[in-house]
Amino acid sequence: MAAARKDGVQMMNGSAAAPEWRVTVPEGASVTVEHEGGGRAAMAWAWLVSRAAALGSGASGLAGRVWKIGADDPRRAVHGLKVGLALALVSVFYYTRPLYDGVGGAAMWAVMTVVVVFEYTVGGCVYKGFNRATATVSAGAVALGVHWIASKSGDRFEPVIRSGSLFLLAAAATFSRFIPTVKARFDYGVTIFILTYSLVAVSGYRVDALLAMAQQRISTVAIGISICLAVCVLICPVWAGQELHRLTARNMDKLAGAVEACVEGYFAEEEEEATATDKRRTAPAPAVFASKAAEGYKCVLNSKASEDAQANLARWEPAHGRFSFRHPYGQYKAVGAAMRHCAYCVEALSGCVLSAEPQAPESVKRHLAGASRRVATRCAAVLREASSSITAMTASRSLDFTVADMNTAVQELQSEVRALPSKLFGEATAAQQLMDAVQLFTVTSLLIEVSARIEGVVDAVDTLATLASFSSADYEKPTEADAKVQTASDQGPVEPVASSATKNTAEEQV
Repeated sequence: MAAARKDGVQMMNGSAAAPEWRVTVPEGASVTVEHEGGGRAAMAWAWLVSRAAALGSGASGLAGRVWKIGADDPRRAVHGLKVGLALALVSVFYYTRPLYDGVGGAAMWAVMTVVVVFEYTVGGCVYKGFNRATATVSAGAVALGVHWIASKSGDRFEPVIRSGSLFLLAAAATFSRFIPTVKARFDYGVTIFILTYSLVAVSGYRVDALLAMAQQRISTVAIGISICLAVCVLICPVWAGQELHRLTARNMDKLAGAVEACVEGYFAEEEEEATATDKRRTAPAPAVFASKAAEGYKCVLNSKASEDAQANLARWEPAHGRFSFRHPYGQYKAVGAAMRHCAYCVEALSGCVLSAEPQAPESVKRHLAGASRRVATRCAAVLREASSSITAMTASRSLDFTVADMNTAVQELQSEVRALPSKLFGEATAAQQLMDAVQLFTVTSLLIEVSARIEGVVDAVDTLATLASFSSADYEKPTEADAKVQTASDQGPVEPVASSATKNTAEEQV
């Protein structure tokens, strides 16, 4: 302890020696505690550097994700620019004195209208614009009528009439939002009606020039809606109908890939060597099945909300391209429902393939592998042909033949399944092999069920082609042979050339 006090006195007197403390422990040993001021500063700098590096890494990662979002669909970046342009145009009414004097202090309503009305698709913009305009005009008209009635009722009954009308209209409008048709098409308009009527009815009790205020708000809302529609339609428009059309075709292609990947993944073991087969039996499914294509059915199952929303918005869009004003967008939902009905079966097939049940004997599996793969290939071909028909908006001539080929492959698979017990008859382990092949029978039965549900998808596509008046295959682009014949006919009459069969007949007669 005396040594500790002595070192402490030396440190307080500013001795040139390095500051340290010596503590004598009971055993007689001493422990030296060095001054760590410089070490703490180094740790602080290291912490700051690490935090700065982490912040930079996070910023670069965020920038990479933002860039990927824009690169995947550049229309998203264009949409941001369109919103900025619309706000810049509508702000002119607030910054320019002549325009501001024309609309008064209600110019901010035009800015608010652009913010809440502008949507990604043209259908969404038209839907919100129509609902907002209709709700604003109707709510303003009803509010002016109630204001006139209340003003003629005297000071005693005027607040009662205003409050009572506000209560009844708000309650009725809110209840109407539970009606399915109103919920699907006019939900936003009902909300704007309640808001506008409440503002006009309540403020009209203290404002004398109620009619002028209502006119200014209606005019500014009309200005905002007009700017939104002009920018959304004229600059890189995104049509909800086209998005629904492409989504349906894309999901059909993914469902076709999922059917092929599931069956190919299940029967891939049969092509491997024996040593690789023994190692792979420890895993629930082969690596081939782990491909991304095998999970394509999930996109079909998860797209119902998107299909319903885009179908509802597409009804508000004007005619564009090959999409008429009365285009049957509702039939796309029927096609999507048929695909989901098929995707549920594909999901069950995927679960069966991924299950931990013991694999079927190689002899049984080898017997049904070829027929099962043919069925999967034909099913995928039918779905891809239907997808091509939707994409080109053309009634496919080969779709019926592809369905016939699929049904033929299904009949061959059923024949192979029926012939399986006879092929195993006489073997000592035939019964045991059949019991072990239960999972294989489940896979084949699910595959047959998938083919049956694909026919439902084809029926829905045929109905869509009829309702949408898809162009017939007879009016497809002419081939090179047709073009040569047309060119020859334009040049003038051509003398008939005798065919080889005609020449041979003439020689025989001679």
